[in-house]
Parts: sequence; C-alpha cells; structure tokens
Amino acid sequence: MRYKIKIMSVFNVPTKEEVSANNQAIFDNLNNALGFVPNLYATYAHSDTALENYLNFANSKTSLSAKEKEVVNLAVSQVNECLYCLSAHTAIGKMNGFTDEQILELRAGKASFDPKLDALAKLARNITENRGKADSNVIENFLSNGYNKGSLIDTIVLVGDKTVSNYVHGATQVPIDFPVAAPLESTTI
Repeated sequence: MRYKIKIMSVFNVPTKEEVSANNQAIFDNLNNALGFVPNLYATYAHSDTALENYLNFANSKTSLSAKEKEVVNLAVSQVNECLYCLSAHTAIGKMNGFTDEQILELRAGKASFDPKLDALAKLARNITENRGKADSNVIENFLSNGYNKGSLIDTIVLVGDKTVSNYVHGATQVPIDFPVAAPLESTTI
C-alpha cells in the first residue's frame, strides 16, 4: 500500500471563527469531550450541516461494542488507504485495549488472537474490497462465530460510516493530528 501524502492541501482546517454558529457549538462540545477538535472533524465543518450529520451517524446506536467498532474501522481504513483514519483508529484501538501487534493484524483484516473478532475483521475487509458484495463464505463464517443478521447490518452501516471519513480525508488531505500509523507492509505480522 502506498499512502499519498500531499505537502499542501487545497483545504484548510477551519478554525472555530470560520464555521457556522451550529458548528461552533459542536467544536465546543468536541473540545470538552476530546480536548481538541480533530482536523478531519473540523474539515466536515466546511459544510453547515455535514459535521452534525456525520457525528449523529457515527455515534448512533449499534449492536457492536466499542472494541468491535475499532476492528471494522481499522480494516476498512486499511483497504481504503486512509492514513488519517488509520492513525486515529490506531490510537483509539489502543484505548480500547488492543496491542500494537493486534492492531496490525486487524488492519490486515484478521485477528488470530480472537476467532469472533477474526470473523468480523474478515467481513469488514471483504465488504470494503468488494464494494458491498461480500462473499457468502465470509458471511457464513461471521454468522457461525456468534454474530447475527442484525450485527451483519450494523457492520455494513459501520463500513459506510468509516468509508465516508476515508473519502473526506482522501479528497481533502488535511494534516494528520494523531501519531502517524506505520505503513502495514513495513511491519511484520
């Protein structure tokens, strides 16, 4: 995988003063919750509605645990080659208890350390690589490892959620404000 990092982006990261009043309130909430406004979230605020819409979507109820969501986020971001999201979700994955080695496996679409998470990682990767047309054996493996049809739909929704952010960064190339994730092929799994 080759990450395309541009030295200069045509998109600025807007400051609080440069966004709508609604987005300013969201910036305040993000600052209170996270201690900062991630550059990618700030970039959504170029639109008067996209940041709120995206955060509502990303924070909506799901049958997947926080740890399971990170499995999907890492696998999808790897397939979509989004260095921003890989960097952010590597940090979030560590906060959810994954080791560096486990995060690298999840990025590769597998989890030798947990059969259920392995089935989830394989499904997320397969759905993303095949643009939604998951292989039936991958779905069967997912369902036989303790997931149900509802969690299949929730996984597909999360793949869509993460793909949106991957695409926003792909188009804008705003600076990464997390410790930068190493390219997967430079590591040993």
